Amino acid sequence: MLLNLGSINIDHVYRVPHLPEPGETLGAQSYAMGLGGKGANQSVAAARAGARILHIGAIGPEGHWARASMADFGVDVTHIAKGEEPSGHAIIYVDAGAENVIVLYPGANRCVTGADVASALAEAGPGDSLLMQNETSAQVEAARLAAEKGLRVIYSAAPFDLEAVQAVLPHVSLLVMNEGEAAQLRAGLGALPQVEMIVTKGAKGAEWLSPGAEPLVTPPFKVEPVDTTGAGDCFIGTLAAALDAGLGREEAMRRASAAAAIQVTRPGASQAMPTAEEVTAFLSDR
Repeated sequence: MLLNLGSINIDHVYRVPHLPEPGETLGAQSYAMGLGGKGANQSVAAARAGARILHIGAIGPEGHWARASMADFGVDVTHIAKGEEPSGHAIIYVDAGAENVIVLYPGANRCVTGADVASALAEAGPGDSLLMQNETSAQVEAARLAAEKGLRVIYSAAPFDLEAVQAVLPHVSLLVMNEGEAAQLRAGLGALPQVEMIVTKGAKGAEWLSPGAEPLVTPPFKVEPVDTTGAGDCFIGTLAAALDAGLGREEAMRRASAAAAIQVTRPGASQAMPTAEEVTAFLSDR
């Protein structure tokens, strides 16, 4: 089973001719609102990939539809609390080349408590995995408790914060970063830590780094991107589902890469996550 201490955001997506410059007023070509947040995206990706996934998080008074949407995707929403703090939300600009800029308000995501996490993890144990990202509260408590219970702890170091990474690192089984985050961590620590880690490189693929071993390099699949929002979350959620199903590292990485390739050819984040059947069909042609 997978568990995910993760953010739930309301995404406000604006398509623009180019990403705005400082001081520039720019007219949007279109607007859409949808489910987002690194946590929700990863949970939906894992559910669509066939995993049993329980989400640990919080929403505000206006976020009931986000919780319902996650349930519709197959996510267990039993441990998503509802409070008075507004739901997290993101303002996303997407340009003609599918690149994006995101402004994030954490809101209810920072209201998750250690007690919430302990309740959700009560029945979890060895063989289960906990996903985490740097968009919620109670990260250290969750990582420590999960590690003590024998879970695999998969941590996405995003949005990057050196202190947050350092705090959870002793309890992490698999650290996941993109190239920029890996560079920031290397600069902050002087070297990358000697732990299992995955570095995603967008259109250049991804690599799994293990201490004392050669990197496992997964090449990218060439597609024409429409929207790259949530691609990294799609990769991680699919990867976690594949590992949870017992697949080896190489096959798990390949399925994750394929899922992300499909996802970026569709607009949106959570709603663009492919199913396991779609990933299998995509790979059968390659």
